[in-house]
Amino acid sequence: MTAVRDLLDRQLGRVTMYRLVTIVLALLAVVMIIFTAAGTFKDPFTVPGQLMTLAVLLVASYVSNRLLGLAWRITPHAESSIITALLLFFMFWPSEEADDLLWLGIAAVLANASKYVLAWRGRHVFNPAAAGAVLVVVVQDLVGRDLSINPTWWIAAEKLLPFVAVAVLLVLWRTRRLDVGLLFVVVAGALLIIGLADSSDQSFVDLAKVTAYSYPVVFMAGFMVTEPLTLPPRRLQQLAVATVMAVATGWAIFSPVIGVGPISVGVLFLSPEIALLLGNLVAFAFARRRGLTFELEGTRQLTPETHELTFRSRRPVTFTPGQYVELTVPHAGVDSRGSRRTFSISSAPDEDGRVSVALRVPEQSSSFKRALLALEPGHRVHGTGIGGDFVLPADPSVPVLLVAGGIGITPFLSQLRHEGTRNAVLVYGASSPDEVPFTEELAGVRVVLVCPERPSSLPEGWTYVEAPFLSAEIIAGAVPDLGHRAAYVSGPPAMVNAVRADLAKRCKSLRTDYFTGY
Repeated sequence: MTAVRDLLDRQLGRVTMYRLVTIVLALLAVVMIIFTAAGTFKDPFTVPGQLMTLAVLLVASYVSNRLLGLAWRITPHAESSIITALLLFFMFWPSEEADDLLWLGIAAVLANASKYVLAWRGRHVFNPAAAGAVLVVVVQDLVGRDLSINPTWWIAAEKLLPFVAVAVLLVLWRTRRLDVGLLFVVVAGALLIIGLADSSDQSFVDLAKVTAYSYPVVFMAGFMVTEPLTLPPRRLQQLAVATVMAVATGWAIFSPVIGVGPISVGVLFLSPEIALLLGNLVAFAFARRRGLTFELEGTRQLTPETHELTFRSRRPVTFTPGQYVELTVPHAGVDSRGSRRTFSISSAPDEDGRVSVALRVPEQSSSFKRALLALEPGHRVHGTGIGGDFVLPADPSVPVLLVAGGIGITPFLSQLRHEGTRNAVLVYGASSPDEVPFTEELAGVRVVLVCPERPSSLPEGWTYVEAPFLSAEIIAGAVPDLGHRAAYVSGPPAMVNAVRADLAKRCKSLRTDYFTGY
C-alpha cells in the first residue's frame, strides 16, 4: 500500500493541481469525442459539434479572461480560464448552430467576468463555471430568448462514469481532499436514491446505478465542490460546505419525500449549479476570503539549495502557524509546474503584515522557482489565500512531536517561532549536513538531527543520529515518550508515508502535511 501511495504521489507531484485538472478534463473530452466518432453517443452529439463547441468555449474563456485582467490591471491566471472552458463543455449540449455557439461563448465570458465582478477584495466568491452556467440562463430570459442554452450536465453518462471516476480520484488524491469529495458523493447520492425510491419500485442497486449514471455527483465532487479558491480554509468548514452542496443537489428529488415542493425563483430552480453557488456563499460566510498583494522585502540564502523570501502585505494578514499561502508569479516560459504554487509559511504572525516562505531550489528547478528567486525587493506578487489545518493543539500544555523531512521544516519553524515555550521535540531528517537551514533560529530548541553525515557543529539543544533517512524506529529511539505526544509529520510524500502508520500506533495522535512535488 505504501508503494502505491509513493508511486501516486511521485507521479502526480510532477505537475501542479491546476495542470493535473486541465490534463484530466482534456482527456475526458478526448474520450467523449472518440465515443461519439465510434457511434456510442448519438444526437445531439456529433464530432463537428463537439469540436466547434470546445473551440468556442476555449477561445471565449481565454480571451475574455485576458481582457478582463487588463481592465482590472492584474495578470490573469491563464490555466484557470482553460479549466473553466472545459467544465462548461461538460455542462451544456454541444452544437453546430451559430446562435447556440454564440450563447455558449457568452456563458464562458460571464463565467470569467464573475471572477472579477462577483468578488470580494480581489478574490472571487463563486465557482466561475457554475456562475457562468446560471448567468447565461438569466441573461437569455432577460432578452426574451428561448432557453435553449441550459445546463444539462451530460457528463453524467454510464459509458463515461469509469473515466470520470478515475479522473476524480486522481484530482482528489492530489489535492488531499478525498474526504471532502467522498462526503459530497455519499450525502448527495443517498438523498437522490431516497427520492427516486419514493416513486419507483426498483432495487437499491438499480437506483444507485440510475443515480450514478444520471446525476453529475461524482464529476462535481472532483472538479467543482473541491475547487480550492471557493473553499473555506479549514477542513471542518470544507466538510460543512460539501454537505450543504450535497443536500442542495439532491433536494429537488428528495424534497417530495418529506412533503416539500421544489424551490425555484423565476427561471431558476434548485439544480447542481445553483447548489454549488449556495455552497460558495456558505464558504464565504465561514471565512471572508480575500486576495492578498505581497511586496518582496528581501531574500536570503540559507543553504546551497534553500532560500527564504520575506514579503510585506498591503493589508493585514491573519494566519495560524502551520498554515500555507498560495502565490501567483506570472512569468515567461511557464513549465508544467505552472505559475501558481502553495508554500507553508515559515514566519510567525506579524503585526506589520510580514510573511516569509522558504523553498528548496535544486539545480534543475521549475520555472516558477526561478522566477520567484529573480524577484527584486519591491516587486509584487499576488496571493490567492491562506489556509490549512496543519496547526498545533489549541491547548499549549499538550506535548508535541514534530517530524520534518527537508523543506518540510517550514511549518514547524513558524510554530516554534510563535510558541517557543511549548514542550516540543523536532526530529529533522536532512540529506546532507550542508542542507540544514534555520540552525540559528532553532538554537535552544530540542532537535534530533538525522543525517548521513555529522555536521561540523551542532547548535545548543541539538543531538545527532547518523542514518541515511528517517524511520519510525529512529524516531522512537530518540524520543522515548512518544505515547504522550501529539505527532505532526511534514515533508516529501515518500518520507511521510514511510513513518505515518507506525507513528499513528505509537503516538497520542497524528497529523500529516505532504510537500507534493518538492
